[in-house]
Amino acid sequence: MSGRPETRLVTGDWAALRADASPVRIAVFVDEQRFPLDEEFDAHDAASLHAVAYDGTRPVATGRLLPDARIGRMAVLPAHRGGGVGGRLLERLVCCAAERGDREVTLSSQVRAIGFYERHGFVAEGPEYDDTGVPHRTMRRRLG
Repeated sequence: MSGRPETRLVTGDWAALRADASPVRIAVFVDEQRFPLDEEFDAHDAASLHAVAYDGTRPVATGRLLPDARIGRMAVLPAHRGGGVGGRLLERLVCCAAERGDREVTLSSQVRAIGFYERHGFVAEGPEYDDTGVPHRTMRRRLG
């Protein structure tokens, strides 16, 4: 045993998880990937179900499920990539969508992350498109 605390996942609304989700999103999307800060947070946050993964008490990953069954703002701090926390968080959001009766989920994947989402049952569709200077593709996963 490594003595390291087990990663735990918490889901909730923006009011409950904003303080923990925001720094992860800023670190990944604004600081690392250079997306504009003024575009990172939007009206969808208040309407979405959020998930945050914690290493002990430290938030290390986050994502959201919008009311229209889109998953977005998936972010994992660099030191925690490759260890499965992103996949666990994604699967939790997929399960939440299924539990509320969604028949499928969609997302907008950066092209470089398509393989990650394919390993979790998502299928790329349509052409690549530009989102703030980064190539993306729509991906879909049917549920049930």
